[in-house]
Amino acid sequence: MAETSQRARNPRGQGGRLRLEILEGAARLLSELGGEEGLTIRGVARAASISPAAIYQHFTDKSALVKGLIEYDYEQISQAMAKADESCEQGAVLERVRAQVRTYCQFVVDNPGHYRLLINHQPLTAPRTGPMVDLVTKVATAFERCEQAGVRLRMPPRRAAVLVFTAAHGRVALWHASGDFGAVEALVDFVDEVVWLVTQ
Repeated sequence: MAETSQRARNPRGQGGRLRLEILEGAARLLSELGGEEGLTIRGVARAASISPAAIYQHFTDKSALVKGLIEYDYEQISQAMAKADESCEQGAVLERVRAQVRTYCQFVVDNPGHYRLLINHQPLTAPRTGPMVDLVTKVATAFERCEQAGVRLRMPPRRAAVLVFTAAHGRVALWHASGDFGAVEALVDFVDEVVWLVTQ
């Protein structure tokens, strides 16, 4: 099946760009649907203005597409956290921690469909590697900078990162479950409080 006329074919050797366009289309569709239940290959093809056959060049089935979308979402979160960190003054080490965790919370608040996708596809056993572990490592690195700057922590940087990130993750889950969508500012306050608790 030829690609639709709505979209120009990528030049030879630029399949990576097509893969990104597929994931961007899937992300937009997921945001509209609010969950993965209605996510289909044909629906993503329409969102990306390509044919379903073009998607199968990069993803063998819906499961493979969902896996790619999860990786895409984690990359978006990771980049946003890095940007938040860089937006702070170099010496404001605690603020850089808060900025990263606040940004994570804001992403999952702004993207409920993506949040549900990430939650529903968490492994039953805690992996030693993976996107979520990578995000925690970012926060751990930020806490290591705090120690190097003379900020005293109540526990090692890695444990502090796990505690803060897990607490924020759980607080956002409660926020989604409560339906009290007018209290976003409480999430920011919560992040600040948890960061304060792990410092002396």
